[in-house]
Amino acid sequence: MLKPIHRVTCYPALVACQHLMQRFALWLCAPGTLAANLTSAGLQPPVVLSAIEADWLWVFLQSKKDKQPLLERAQLVAAMPVAQKVALAAWVQAVSTLATQFQAAPPPWPVTVPQIEPASWAAFRTLMEAFYDKGFHAGLPYAEDGTPVAAGGVTYALFVDAFRVAHRLNPDPHARQVCVLCGGPLGDTPHVDHWVIKSSFPLLSMCGDNLTLICSTCNEAPNKGDKPVHSAGSFADWFHPYLRPGNSALQLGYDRHVAAVHCSAVAPADQPKATNLDGLLNLASRWTREFKAEYAKHQDVLRRSERRRVRAAQARHTLQELGTYVQQWVGGLSPSEPHHEVHSTLGQAMIEPARMQAWLAELATVR
Repeated sequence: MLKPIHRVTCYPALVACQHLMQRFALWLCAPGTLAANLTSAGLQPPVVLSAIEADWLWVFLQSKKDKQPLLERAQLVAAMPVAQKVALAAWVQAVSTLATQFQAAPPPWPVTVPQIEPASWAAFRTLMEAFYDKGFHAGLPYAEDGTPVAAGGVTYALFVDAFRVAHRLNPDPHARQVCVLCGGPLGDTPHVDHWVIKSSFPLLSMCGDNLTLICSTCNEAPNKGDKPVHSAGSFADWFHPYLRPGNSALQLGYDRHVAAVHCSAVAPADQPKATNLDGLLNLASRWTREFKAEYAKHQDVLRRSERRRVRAAQARHTLQELGTYVQQWVGGLSPSEPHHEVHSTLGQAMIEPARMQAWLAELATVR
């Protein structure tokens, strides 16, 4: 979240799919819906909004997860007792209010799964996650603008490409890309992340405000992994990629007493959010490693340069030359390159008089 995060061009398609999932889930939870109603004809409007969506949904339900058709999962949910349907419907409606969690006086957010049979919850979770795992990869029944289409709908690959384009800091297609969360390299194998984890909140598996493309390091344990992004159901002290951006609220600093980079908030009121984001992604420790690695690189450059001078019987580096070296390096830093913020912080630390004197003394030992 170190960088600005934008909704991509296919965002309306994700919104349409999320509405389809909510509508379908609530229909399954309706007391009058039976397993026998799950047919091609039974899914037609007004169950969903269009025949295109109904036809796509029927084909989608024929796909299998662990050798079992998704249709059987839907039938299990539809066959639940009414009391359990009511509980699941209430959970669906509560989770559907994600955006309101970042407004004043938000409604309660569920911190546990609904009180239904474990087998029914497992079936519902598999069904909702499959909209992402299978439906998204094969193609949604929506064009980028959210219009229902029978073919050529938005796919996972299209979303990834659209996110890359929207967040490319350097227009050159060969330039390195930056992870929007940590500011490091996005890499060749970025992950589509569910900000609110889909294993606990499968209804949000296709929510446009819940999907970002981030580097694999950010997404995997011990960093984000399956950690929650709320505090016992409260989002008050948390940033959100789209609904409460943190890019302009964060700052890096270097504490020379502990030789570490820290992550803090520009405004004191945002410090709990910065602390939570740091804990979620281990930003400070990762930034510190990059800080030290880049410093080690410059140490090596100057040591080798000093060694060449000594061997050629030339004058050693002066304090002025070291200052010029650092200033030229800092002046060449590009905001569109990975680790720009960390390297800028390093530049500020390197140019301090005490650091320059220590560096000069270190080079004097080179033979």
